[in-house]
Amino acid sequence: MDLTGTTALITGGTRIGASVALALATRGANVALTYARSRDEAEATATRIRQLGRSSIALHADLSDPAQCQATVDKTAQQLGRLDILINMASIYTSHPFDSVTLAHWNEALDVDLRASFLCAQAAVPHMRRQGGGRIVNVSDWVAASGRPRYPGYLLYYVAKAGVIALGEALALELAADQILVNTIAPGPIAAPPGTSDEEIQAIATATPLGRWGGADEIAKAVLLLVETDFITGETIRVDGGRHVK
Repeated sequence: MDLTGTTALITGGTRIGASVALALATRGANVALTYARSRDEAEATATRIRQLGRSSIALHADLSDPAQCQATVDKTAQQLGRLDILINMASIYTSHPFDSVTLAHWNEALDVDLRASFLCAQAAVPHMRRQGGGRIVNVSDWVAASGRPRYPGYLLYYVAKAGVIALGEALALELAADQILVNTIAPGPIAAPPGTSDEEIQAIATATPLGRWGGADEIAKAVLLLVETDFITGETIRVDGGRHVK
């Protein structure tokens, strides 16, 4: 896919999403970003994209609300003229010891990480069909891609992200006839979450075969691969510095 003049929607378009947004814009795409709380960061990214000569909007969205999933997709297409690319990045990363997990915790994790990815894709497909095809990229996690949980306390996150991989494979089959390619990225140590100690950062780097954290640009590179390809679909690509092989 030639990205010139296309429109991409990135859910969770802050932090790593900002790097993805700028990478798409440099290739010629117009970009919509969603945010839950980080309005200033999202608006700053949209401004930088407009400075590159592309159109961009930042949309507040609570993607745990199905109606807002639909509205966000439709607003993107209406305001930017079309929709060709959906990048599902919105996620909740929290730890809950097993005995403390409630139904509310379960719903919070699954609604944002998994259900919203499906609902946004379902809303986006009619717009993509009007363009003769499209690209959907979901974001999972290297642990889920490894096929086994590794960190106690993250049951909900693991289940949700494993579901994202299955969703990407199933959507790839369902949408192939429409020339809508669907793939998944499974990041490893890319950017440390807020509150990570220096000791934890170094321990993770040591546990990674390449010996370092990747940085947000590595996810942007993977996204570009998967939106520009015309023959990769149903794939999960681990961007983890080899963490899964150690």
